[in-house]
Parts: sequence; structure tokens; C-alpha cells
Amino acid sequence: MTATKTEKVAKKSVKKAAKKAAKAVAERPPSYEGPKGELAPPELMSRSLPEGQIVISRINTETIRIPIIGIAPLMTNKFSNKAKQQMRDAMQNRKSPREPKNPEQEYHDAAYYLDDGERGMQAIAFKKCTVSAARYFPKNVTMVGLKQALFMEGEFSKKEGLMLVRIIGTPEMREDVVRVGNGGADLRYRPYWYEWSASIDVTYVKSMLTRDSVLSLVEAGGLGVGVGEYRPEKGGDCGTFKIDESRQVEIIR
Repeated sequence: MTATKTEKVAKKSVKKAAKKAAKAVAERPPSYEGPKGELAPPELMSRSLPEGQIVISRINTETIRIPIIGIAPLMTNKFSNKAKQQMRDAMQNRKSPREPKNPEQEYHDAAYYLDDGERGMQAIAFKKCTVSAARYFPKNVTMVGLKQALFMEGEFSKKEGLMLVRIIGTPEMREDVVRVGNGGADLRYRPYWYEWSASIDVTYVKSMLTRDSVLSLVEAGGLGVGVGEYRPEKGGDCGTFKIDESRQVEIIR
């Protein structure tokens, strides 16, 4: 009889220990066999989080290369070194020497140059153009939101210290009459592309925008805002563009 009671007590102890072990296993988070370095989804981690701990997943982005083609001519007008020197002289109460106008040099100075000598346009100009296109869409599409969700990339130019989008095409020198201080007039010489194209690399946050939304924004900005001098945003009719349907949109990463 004593032996039987001892066996019953032992069996109860074993069952109790097994239940306790099973409960401990159940309270542990499920194993996650994902790629190396990838975080487990929140639903798999929630049971193991210490009180008050927050799990933040990595921001998911995509970079696409969008081919564009000019609808209207493009004109650039970089602030020249000569103009900067005149401003420095004015700040120090020095009179800048008056030099004869050199149209060729002024034309050259008005362009942005890549390190291989080819011309480009500031990548940030295309971002501003795309962000400004928010005005054509519903109110939930805001410029502030687009500034945080869209990023334009280009080729870094050591000459300019800027990210530039390479402009494909051959510019000509354009002469324009411009108004200056006190109602006077002067002549300006700038590069002018009658036909041009480019490819812009756009990185966007996938949780905030879809790929089609990015394409819509880029094309809306190209049609209604434009880039460069005399663009529609500034009352002109230059610098407009559209997506080039003859070339494919590429997924870079």
C-alpha cells in the first residue's frame, strides 16, 4: 500500500513538473527562421517584450530610375563667381572693378558642370518640382509629407559641390534682356537646351507612397512646375518635362 501511494505521489509530481515546463515553453516567443539580421515581425515578438519596450521595424524604401524628356526648352542660370565676388566687395565697402562684358564666359558660368565636363541640373530642383506638385492633388497629399518621403539622387560634382542630374542634349547660348535695379536693363547670356532628356533617381518610403504615386507626382511636377529659369512656377514657359514612355522605369534597389 505504501509503495502504491509513493508511486501516485511521484506520478503527480512528474505531471506537475511537465505542466510547468509546457507553460514556460508556451510563454516563450516562437522561433523565427528569417534571413540573417532580419527582425522578427512584431506579432512574433509581442509575448516576449518587457513592459514598456517598443519594437520599431526598419523603414522600407525603394529607389527607381525615371527617364524624363523635355516638353519645353531648359535654361539654367547658376549664380556666377563674378556675381559672388561683387557681393563680397559690397559687404566690405570695396568697389568692384568694371570689366567689359564677356558673353562666352557668362554663358559658361551659368551652367552646372559634372566632373567629366558635361552639364547637369541640381537634383534638388527636381525634388522641389515634385514636392510642389502636391497642390494638384487632394489635401491629404502635403508638401511637408512629400519632403519627408521623397529623395532625389544624382551624380556628385566636386566642381560644384552639389548632386547633379546629367542633362542629355546640346545647349546653345541664349541672349535675353533683363531688368535690373532702378528700372535699368541689361543683357544676360545663358545655356539653353531646345531638346533635352535626363534620368532621375528617386528614393521613396514605401509605407507612405506607391510606385505609381511617385510617377504621378513626378509627371505632375514636370508639367505644371518645371525646373530651371523661366519655369511655369515663376511665370515662364521653360523647363517642363514628362516621363519618357520610350524608356523603361528601372528599379535600382
